[in-house]
Amino acid sequence: MLEARFRRGLSLTAIAAMAALAACATPEPEPEPAPPPPPPPPAVSLNEGVAQAASIYVAFMRDAATIQAGFQTAESIQAAIRKGASYEPTQLSRGMIAYGSILALQSPEFVQGVRTYAVDPAIRQEMVARIIADPAYAATLPGADAAAGLIAEAIGRDSAIMLAIADAVEEDAYTIQGRSDPRRRWAIVPIADRDVRLQGAKALSAVQMLPSAEEAAKLFAAANSGSGLAVTPARAGPPYTPAVVRSLALAALAALGAGGEDARANTEALTVEQNSEFCLNMSKLMLFQCLAASRPSYEDIFCIGRHVARDLATCTAQNITPAPLATPATEVAGSEPAVVQTPVAAGAAAASASATAALSSEG
Repeated sequence: MLEARFRRGLSLTAIAAMAALAACATPEPEPEPAPPPPPPPPAVSLNEGVAQAASIYVAFMRDAATIQAGFQTAESIQAAIRKGASYEPTQLSRGMIAYGSILALQSPEFVQGVRTYAVDPAIRQEMVARIIADPAYAATLPGADAAAGLIAEAIGRDSAIMLAIADAVEEDAYTIQGRSDPRRRWAIVPIADRDVRLQGAKALSAVQMLPSAEEAAKLFAAANSGSGLAVTPARAGPPYTPAVVRSLALAALAALGAGGEDARANTEALTVEQNSEFCLNMSKLMLFQCLAASRPSYEDIFCIGRHVARDLATCTAQNITPAPLATPATEVAGSEPAVVQTPVAAGAAAASASATAALSSEG
């Protein structure tokens, strides 16, 4: 019994000693709460204004592609002139660049490459500021060659379609003069109301083009989802034309979540490219000059082929194909800042200066 009390005394002493040690020990600090995760990057965002501008280009080019050689009546020629003249050059140029940006957003490689910079808010803001200050910066981002390839392939297809139409229509201007062609009897007759026809073409050229609601909705969805357009994968390396650079910059802003409705001032500014607008404006001036000089219907056919179809082919190709570096550009006098007339546009203007006269001499 004595032994049991002794053992119980030892146990109590041990417990007391352990309690004393625990009281003297420094308590461990409470763990710091984990920092909240960073907010997710903003979603890809391109505003409806860009989609509407792009729809103007897409709808017009689709309509222009229905022009066909083999005109059967004088009125069908005039209808083709009205169709081909019914674009406002500035709007068509801006629409082409807007369309290019939506094509670029169909490249997962480009979108994902740009969005790696969107995770950190500070880096994202820095990237947005750099692109706005220098659109060419977007062409250095990951996947730019894949995005540029989609732009070049789609707009190059438009250019090829218009070039084929130009070849066929210009050839028809000669064919219809043949003695064996039954259309000759009306094709060589002087056109009535020539001035009215010219003024009508000028009036159509000045009318503001309205977006296609259906096409704009489709393009808006494709821009913000990254899918929905039938594109053919392709790559196009630098150097890039100013128009392609601006399309890439628009797409990059959208990929960073900085192309939404609150960014319209930035996105609209990026669709302005003076060389592109100059080419289309020059085309219109040459069309008016051609129509002013044209007298019989076969000459009007030539005007359609040369200054509607061929010039559209030239201007679209010029927007995606850099001018040869060995060929110096020619500065064109005008309001500041000066516009640079690329060799493609200069050559087209020079080649067409006496075309109607040459055609008439063979008639």
